Amino acid sequence: MSSPELLLQVLRTQMRTAGVTYKMLAERIGMSESSVKRMFGQQDMSLSRLAQICKAAGVPMEDVLRGAADATPQTDALTLTQEKALLAHPHLLLMAICCLGHWTVEQVLETYNLTEPECIMLLAELDRLGVIELKPLNRYRLRVSNAFRWLPDGPVQQFFRDHAVSDYFSGSFAGAGETLLCLPARLSLPSAQELVGRIQQLAGELARLHQGDRKLAPGDRDGFTLLVGFRSWEFAAFTALRRAETR
Repeated sequence: MSSPELLLQVLRTQMRTAGVTYKMLAERIGMSESSVKRMFGQQDMSLSRLAQICKAAGVPMEDVLRGAADATPQTDALTLTQEKALLAHPHLLLMAICCLGHWTVEQVLETYNLTEPECIMLLAELDRLGVIELKPLNRYRLRVSNAFRWLPDGPVQQFFRDHAVSDYFSGSFAGAGETLLCLPARLSLPSAQELVGRIQQLAGELARLHQGDRKLAPGDRDGFTLLVGFRSWEFAAFTALRRAETR
């Protein structure tokens, strides 16, 4: 479904909720009912006309725009080509990760040694790749869902394994607000799937806290990274100690 079609579909829904018919709308904006129906049917409406209809129908225009944005299909993963493209530019993966964390351009500039033109160029490339939808004033909307994850064993995941995991776990995890857990358990598949759902909820909670703390001064915030892995696994040295019948 195209963006104009989706926008008008949301507008129709909002009008029905408000109890506004095509006939009522036509009377309020000085048009015939048939002209209003034709305007909606052609799915071609200027921004000024949309604002006029929203005002006449008593429907906040921002609710229509937000509803269309929320209803836009989003992907849970990028393609192999998209992930490879992120790794082709030294700073593109960094900007993509910042966007996935809902960082503003201002936050990126205050944190990393990038210029504003460089940030804009990176955002434009992410828009071209379909990761974000770039909006005026260097704002953006993610084109990926809250359930987004990198491709299993894909280019980005491989990059993290090669370059990030050892660096991440080299820390002591003894600082304020830090922890390291390695908890073995024997679970059924349904229980394991339930835990994965809880982990995804935790990721959503991290995004909420990050969003809420954006209003704090830079000195009151620090960079934290949640790295979570959950898989069927046993340390090879422990597996070697198993009885033959349980290997």
